[in-house]
Parts: sequence; structure tokens; C-alpha cells
Amino acid sequence: MRQRYLALLSVFASLPAMALTFQTRLESIEWTVEGDKFECRLTQPITDFGSGEFVRRAGEQATFRLKADNAMIGGGSATLLAAAAPWQPGRGDINLGSVRIGSGNVLFNSSHVQAGRLISGLMDGRSPVVRHYSGDGRMSEVRLLPVKFSKAFNDYQGCVAKLLPKNFEQVKQSEIGFPGEGIDLDARAKAQLLVMLDFMKADPTVNHIELDGHSDNSGNRLTNRDLSRRRALAVMDFFKVNGIQESQITLRFHGERYPLAPNTSSANRAKNRRVNVHLARVAPTEKPAPQATAAASAASTS
Repeated sequence: MRQRYLALLSVFASLPAMALTFQTRLESIEWTVEGDKFECRLTQPITDFGSGEFVRRAGEQATFRLKADNAMIGGGSATLLAAAAPWQPGRGDINLGSVRIGSGNVLFNSSHVQAGRLISGLMDGRSPVVRHYSGDGRMSEVRLLPVKFSKAFNDYQGCVAKLLPKNFEQVKQSEIGFPGEGIDLDARAKAQLLVMLDFMKADPTVNHIELDGHSDNSGNRLTNRDLSRRRALAVMDFFKVNGIQESQITLRFHGERYPLAPNTSSANRAKNRRVNVHLARVAPTEKPAPQATAAASAASTS
């Protein structure tokens, strides 16, 4: 390993004077892992620049982003590389394509594919490199080093294993289907609701649920409205049994008024038998009283 470090030092010492390179000295390299159920971050600080980090949100694959403390790289396009290690002669750099440099603290976010290839490269001793050319041809380069990466990546994977299956944007709306003509929740519906319930328990700021019941047009208007109400109540009861207060739930029912598809076939009618569930963050003073909500719901469907 010492020979590898010496090889790195000799390569970086030989870079052209016109190239402005940001990297941390070998003896100061560190990777940090931070996160919770919503996001995991694997970061290498870069001396006099900022940091490079892999970020994985719940429900998504990782991205790589470059953060700058000051505007040291101009805008425009830069090249993202998985650069070959000096101690592995005969291997060239892997060009992962371009990234668009922004003007804020976060200069760019890579694609999921680019991040995955950077991680594979780091495991193989390669360095993530961002190479930027200014309008007058001067090159700026930001480089992360693979030193100590394997151990940090294992810790990062431990964080990833604890992520929720979805993030808020993915979980905040769901369509609970009733493929049969009844009002009972099937296994698929319960699994969808459990994902939403787990998110609410993990993030107490998500504290309100809106339920909108729907039916097909198989029965008469009053029967259909009652079916849509009972389906919405079935979803409400599921949340209540699992610890959600009724005061956190707004319930509405619409009968056959808002079909997803024309009621011209059994498959389309099955799509229309549903309850739309929407999660929200509501301040305590904004929450409607449960009795007023129920009255307003009945009035709105008359």
C-alpha cells in the first residue's frame, strides 16, 4: 500500500502547472457516513474545495454530487471520469460522460448510472475525477481518492439497508384498488397502506391523510355513493387500527362521478373502484374537525 501512495504522489506532482487540481493529501483522506431512514451519504472532504459525496434517498439508487464551499469552477459542462490508478499500468481512464456545472453549493448531481460506475471504480482502485475547461482552455480538476473506501462503503451499505422502501414524493399518493365489487381490502391494498403507514411513523411531520372513495357505475347513484363511502371507511379503519387518530383523516366519497376510465368493460370498471390516498403535512391549526369534515363530505356528494 505504501508503494501505491508513493506512486500517487509522483503522478500528482507531475501534473502540468497550468492545471488547477483540488484533492486531499493522502495522509488526510477520510470518508464519512451519515444518514437516517430517509437518506444515506458517503462523503470525502476535499481540502480547499468542498466535498464529493454519494447520496442515496429512500426508494432511489445513489447519485454522486460535488459540493463547493466557494465558486472555484465556472459554469458549463465538465467531464466525469473514473480515473485509472497509477499503480495499475496499462489501464486508461473511464469516461462517464458530461455533467452540467451549476452555480450553487451543489455543482451537479450525477445520474444513477454514473454514480454506480464511480462506486465500482472506487472498489477497483479508481478515482472519481471531475475535469473542467474554462473558456481560455485552462483546466480545473477535482479528484477523490480510493484510500479507505472499502471500509466506509461497508458502513454506507449498512445505512442503506435501513432506508425506507420509498421517499415522500413516492409514497404521498396511492391508489387503493377494489378489483372485486366489495368493500374489503385485499393483500395488495394492505401492503400499499403499510408502506404509507411506516413512512408516517418514521416522519411525524407527515400527519394528515386525505381519502377519496370512488365506485364504478354498476349500481344506481345512491348505491354507488354508499359503496365509495364504505370503501373509504375501510381504508380509514385500517389506519385507525394501526394507530392513526381519526382527527388526522379527512374522508370524502364521490360515487361514480370521477371515473379513471370509461365504464365500458369489466376491466375499466375495476379500475374505477378505488380509494385515492394522499399524505400531507398539516399544521395543527389547519386540521379540520372530524365531524365537520364528514358533514362537508356528504354535502359535496349530494
